[in-house]
Amino acid sequence: MNKSESISEFYSRVPQVSRELLPEAQSAGVGHFNVFTRDACSFLAPYSRRDFFKVSYIIGKGRLYFADQWIYIDKPALLLSNPKVPYAWEAESMDQKGWFCLFTDSFLNHDEKFKFFQQTPLFQTHIHPVFFPDEVQQQEISAIFKRMLVEINSEYLHKYDVLRSYLHVLVHEALKIQPPDTFVKHKDASARITELFLELLERQFPIDTPEFRLQLHTPKEFATCLSVHINHLNRSVKKETGKTTGELIAGRILGEGKALLQHSNWSVSEIAYSLGFESPAYFTNFFKKHQQQSPLEYRKNFV
Repeated sequence: MNKSESISEFYSRVPQVSRELLPEAQSAGVGHFNVFTRDACSFLAPYSRRDFFKVSYIIGKGRLYFADQWIYIDKPALLLSNPKVPYAWEAESMDQKGWFCLFTDSFLNHDEKFKFFQQTPLFQTHIHPVFFPDEVQQQEISAIFKRMLVEINSEYLHKYDVLRSYLHVLVHEALKIQPPDTFVKHKDASARITELFLELLERQFPIDTPEFRLQLHTPKEFATCLSVHINHLNRSVKKETGKTTGELIAGRILGEGKALLQHSNWSVSEIAYSLGFESPAYFTNFFKKHQQQSPLEYRKNFV
């Protein structure tokens, strides 16, 4: 299970968008940039991080979900998302218009004003990334995206520099807008956090090949992935399940280990590696602690 959605996974999930990765830009080492109309976008985007940046101008009703809060979009909105903050999108109707562009940090690294971007909501995790422009700004933002679409399809040698300039203007438009105060806390934030944690935990399983290696093993890693404080995660999980975060993680890893010992022909070393243990000895000690027998002793029961 990847912690975040890659650009390739995005193109696979939304096949109606162009899959061209701008080879002339890639060969020049300037990173990746692309821009689309939102009618090429999916109506449901799963809760996850993305390993790319995305600026969306949303014209259509729906909800944006973050770890413990959500916001209802019922008027044109500008969303600036970055790889650090996971979110989900749920469209309320089929009538979705607007535009979005996505790009990698390496695309920004070539900008002499990169430090400017680092101080904006595009990079900050503590600033709400949703902005509602007024009518004048709506026209300006629409015009910028339209110019982006024209530019990216042009033959101009320095078109990526132009696209970065348009991106600058988009971010400046966001900075002019007062952030909304309409974020809504989930009615039961503990239940929401626990639900997201359990979903993230379960998404790592089953393990299908010995080459796969579990990515998330500790409460701290899960808290980081969910963009919540570890104490908040632990309190929420304990309140909702009666168990600690660590107990639930260990229980799921143990269950997968038992299934692999019973139903696969993988060696103990391969199972230990795939479950994220540094060595077979660590896995054996973990297994004995919870099962009162070694992995090999457990496997013999099913031979």
